[in-house]
Amino acid sequence: MEYQFRKAEITEIPQIWDILQSAIKRRKEDGSDQWQDGYPNPEVVKKDIEKEAGFVLTEGENIVGYCSILINDEPEYAKIEGNWLTNDDFVVFHRVAISEQYLGKGCAKIMMGFIEDFARKNNIYSVKADTNFDNFAMKNIFEKLGYEFCGHVYFRGGQRKAYEKVLQKSKI
Repeated sequence: MEYQFRKAEITEIPQIWDILQSAIKRRKEDGSDQWQDGYPNPEVVKKDIEKEAGFVLTEGENIVGYCSILINDEPEYAKIEGNWLTNDDFVVFHRVAISEQYLGKGCAKIMMGFIEDFARKNNIYSVKADTNFDNFAMKNIFEKLGYEFCGHVYFRGGQRKAYEKVLQKSKI
């Protein structure tokens, strides 16, 4: 089967929330405090979808993963302790979570490829993101996909590692 990437629908919140709850549990089992403070939650997902920022990775009828994508909309990024690679328009993604049944199949990388395509389609050539210092899986994916560490940003009192990837203008 082939993976598809599209905007999430309100009716899909229960499936998305199941995926996020499993990811929250995995972070806790890994000994991380990331996502252990009541965030994310179904209301956050609902707001993502209402502002057309919630996206799902699907295989057939199955929701494989979830993320939120925004354009130039992350106020905390202006307060980076460090330096971004660019100061132009950017796409930012948050809340990347993959279904338990699809772990280890490269789905997060596939999703990030779709996010980069989304940026290009909007004539934006910078993708920015952040993750917890102990989210080794995500940091590894950033490294493999060519994201560069740029510094630290803060969310809900916690320090996050900030990354950016500058995209090529034409993908031929």
